[in-house]
Amino acid sequence: MNPTVLLFGGLEGLGDRLFGVSIMAVARLAMGVSDVEALKREAGIAACDFVHDGMKLGLGTGSTVRYTVLEIGRRMAEEGLSVVGVPTSEATRQLAESLGIPLVPLSEAGVLDLVIDGADEFDPAFALIKGGGGALTREKIVAQSANGMVVVADDRKQVDLLGAFDLPIEVLPFEWERTSQRVGKMCPGNVSRRGGDEPFVTDNGGYILDCSFGASINDPRSLENDLLDIAGVVEVGLFVGICDAVVMATSGGVVTLLNESGRLG
Repeated sequence: MNPTVLLFGGLEGLGDRLFGVSIMAVARLAMGVSDVEALKREAGIAACDFVHDGMKLGLGTGSTVRYTVLEIGRRMAEEGLSVVGVPTSEATRQLAESLGIPLVPLSEAGVLDLVIDGADEFDPAFALIKGGGGALTREKIVAQSANGMVVVADDRKQVDLLGAFDLPIEVLPFEWERTSQRVGKMCPGNVSRRGGDEPFVTDNGGYILDCSFGASINDPRSLENDLLDIAGVVEVGLFVGICDAVVMATSGGVVTLLNESGRLG
């Protein structure tokens, strides 16, 4: 089933990149802004339309969703919004604390009402590649603990097939080379440890393998399962069957794509 799209702004510059979605409503004034960062800010703010008083929120990681966290903080300070948050990374935790957003551990929060996060790519079925910032394991744990997931991104992240962005995989440091070799048997391109000789270390103490599949991932669920079967793999940056909506910054304005088979449609 095709997703429904809410159009925030005009259609200029969208071309045929909406995957043939149906137009449900025009709901926001056209921004008339070409600056990418300004549009990302508008998308981050627009994602707050899904946030309601009393919610338990998963607070994601990334340059676009950062604007969502900032807007939540503003609404709490200026409009009396009352929410609690569960951060997906240490960077988000520090930002939320600086804004006065009350935080609780996921173990205390239980089931979350909503998680708002970024993505490195998304496809027509709302499957995602995430983990460019290295927080994919925590992001997936939080996302799977929520009743809904909204992704905030710009239209450069919209693809027909996942994989042009290197797929991040978190692995244990122990015998990571052996794990990398086994991953490489499934990956048609290069597999490299992020950071090289000075490896990037995740908040969990793991390493990240960046895997160059190219735009070839036509069955992300199957690939995710196959990679998770490899001993030493902690988590894979494929998020399948989790995303319910994408709030997307485009040159013509901010567009919200609703997954009609999702939980928010």
